[in-house]
Amino acid sequence: MKKFLIGLVSGALCLGLMAGCGAKEEKSTADSTEAATEAAIDISNVKLMNDGVLTVGSEIGYPPFEDFAEDGTTPEGFDIDIATEVARRLGLKVNFVNTAWDGIFAGIDTNYDCVCSAVTITPERQETMIFSSPYINNYQAIVLPAGSDLDIKDFNDLDGKTIAVQKETTSDILMSDYKSTGTIKVEIVANEKVTSCFTQLTNGEVDAVVVDSTVADGYIGKNPDDYKIVYEDTSEAEQFALAMGKNNTALQAAINEALAGMEADGFIKSTYDFWFGGSAE
Repeated sequence: MKKFLIGLVSGALCLGLMAGCGAKEEKSTADSTEAATEAAIDISNVKLMNDGVLTVGSEIGYPPFEDFAEDGTTPEGFDIDIATEVARRLGLKVNFVNTAWDGIFAGIDTNYDCVCSAVTITPERQETMIFSSPYINNYQAIVLPAGSDLDIKDFNDLDGKTIAVQKETTSDILMSDYKSTGTIKVEIVANEKVTSCFTQLTNGEVDAVVVDSTVADGYIGKNPDDYKIVYEDTSEAEQFALAMGKNNTALQAAINEALAGMEADGFIKSTYDFWFGGSAE
């Protein structure tokens, strides 16, 4: 498993959830009618779009971070649990706004208070938004069909290949840099949804998928006979965090306090274990 970081427009579909989770075996985010428990964290200086509610932008369609349950309407996933528990510890309900990844940051302070959607902290993004403490590490990975005999040991070996990425993600940016600098000649198929990347890989439309290692883990965990990871760039970790508006430092401080508590009492670790199948080393 991946190393775990301890220490810490809009689709117009708003989904109210109770801000809380029980033990992982009994985890549920479906009850939207009960009030959140009283918070120990002071949020008196926090300005929210809606009183008593943490409104969260998320691209619900990026498993295992965000996806819809079998009923097709209830959001579930690692990030869903993280944001829901943050809200609970702030004494708030949580409302998820399903938003396409392309343009998701434009909705901050307009459609939602923050974004929790496998967001990598980057210097470019820090110019226009602020981030919570990171809650998980991620790497870029190359995924092939399980039966593929391609000899690919790193990104340079993708020369001459056709690869799928999700549009506007760090995977897309990375491979576009390789292509634009002439390091390798590669055909990039940029999809709106990561699920389309894996569909194309299954159908033989592309040779490989370049994707977050954490997402690759989730797909392989569910489909061990279909896919395999052949390379991970562990030289530099990407850190995922909640993103919010530049001036929303009060919300940032409150979220950081919640995340610190979630790390200290094991909530983040147990949630990671549930969605990714075991603790990271």
